[in-house]
Amino acid sequence: MNTRNFDLKRVRPDFMTTTINNEMSAEERFQNLVLRPIIKLQDDLFIEVFKNYVHKHKNVFYELSTEKRIFYIENSIQKDMKFRNSMKGMVIGLFTVEEYKLYIENSSALNKRMMNLVKERIINSIQAIVSDAIELPAAV
Repeated sequence: MNTRNFDLKRVRPDFMTTTINNEMSAEERFQNLVLRPIIKLQDDLFIEVFKNYVHKHKNVFYELSTEKRIFYIENSIQKDMKFRNSMKGMVIGLFTVEEYKLYIENSSALNKRMMNLVKERIINSIQAIVSDAIELPAAV
């Protein structure tokens, strides 16, 4: 194994609790062995990228109800191709060459899985995103 492959796999969070069995589809196996660890590794970056996205879109996100915030997140990932491609790039860039070769065999289905995982990560972080945006009053 070359150094890049070894280093990429070494820095990924360990998902030993994920069950892998012979009845899983190739896409589900790829999701659990490759996508989940990479997306977990990139979690903080995804949150910062999303905060920047919100900032560039005039912070409307912060004025919405929780339900509408979820819709905003879903819509931004599904409809804004530039943003979506940026998120995909943050995951694909951490593939090994072998993983990339597997990915391109069924990229459409794997992209759906990838974006659903990213979307869920951001949705689960709504409270942190909003609380980070609240400015603390200046000390008296």
